[in-house]
Amino acid sequence: MLIPVLLFLLGLVLLIKGGDWFVDGAVDIAHRFRLPELLIGATVVSIGTTLPEIMVSAQAAMEGNAGISYGNAIGSVICNTSLIAALTAAIRPGGVNRKSLVLPAAAFFVSAAVYTAIACGNGRFERWHGFMLLAMFAAYMIVTVRQMMKHPESAEAEESADEAKEKPVWQAIGLLVVGAALIAVGARLLVDNGTLIAAALGVPDSVIGLTMVALGTSLPELVTAITSLAKGHSSLSLGNVIGANLFNIVLVSGTAISISPFSIPAEKLLGGVNASFVVDIPVMLAVMALLCVPALVKGKLYRWQGIALLCVYVGFTAFQFFS
Repeated sequence: MLIPVLLFLLGLVLLIKGGDWFVDGAVDIAHRFRLPELLIGATVVSIGTTLPEIMVSAQAAMEGNAGISYGNAIGSVICNTSLIAALTAAIRPGGVNRKSLVLPAAAFFVSAAVYTAIACGNGRFERWHGFMLLAMFAAYMIVTVRQMMKHPESAEAEESADEAKEKPVWQAIGLLVVGAALIAVGARLLVDNGTLIAAALGVPDSVIGLTMVALGTSLPELVTAITSLAKGHSSLSLGNVIGANLFNIVLVSGTAISISPFSIPAEKLLGGVNASFVVDIPVMLAVMALLCVPALVKGKLYRWQGIALLCVYVGFTAFQFFS
């Protein structure tokens, strides 16, 4: 039991470091094309911070571990929102840019509605559902890029500040390749040993995916949130969380489903009904609504939001392990 736990933790470390190096390499390469920092953040960096979830879910899908693949996507949304964004609101509440949140928030709820309709109505994800989710991801990225190209922000100060930090091309490419390799190895260790730990403890794969794996793959977002808080940019943290949540639904789930279609895991029942339909998915939608609605209506985050979301996260995690 000790060895699987150590390898599980090693997988987390490799995922975090690999994601860090991948993003650094990608950003350095993108800067050489003089792309605005905002555009880089909305595309390369956002996808980069979601790579752990993509690799873990894809690996689990290829190995037939539908519980981890399914649980990781939903669990990551819940973790990102009710733990990471909650810490942002609880520690440093403040104003946010409503305009920058409208598109990703609207896209999330549309994609989540489609995802929920398929899960609850069909009870199974077919390969064409995965392709549809990936198409929604592509459409969102196209709209985002076009919107930013139409309303570019001055990137001259960013570029001049970054020029001194630019790495040689070979080093940037090396970081990109090594980072991707570490993410792949870390994902393998995380899935394989997470499955072993679940079996040893008698815990369903979907619970491990919803909690331990989801928390592990959300660490890049957690690091981003802590860094943003330290620098006084709470809105940056909020935007990153909402964007990552959207990618978990359309990109992470879409990739896993396209690789290996699966039925919704029914390892935990509540009143004779699949707990995923009455707990997991409703909690995912509820915490996002609790986070986004006040931010969009009032243009700020409140401390009570953060405290309420943290309470939800504690309750959700307790339910998964002790019910």
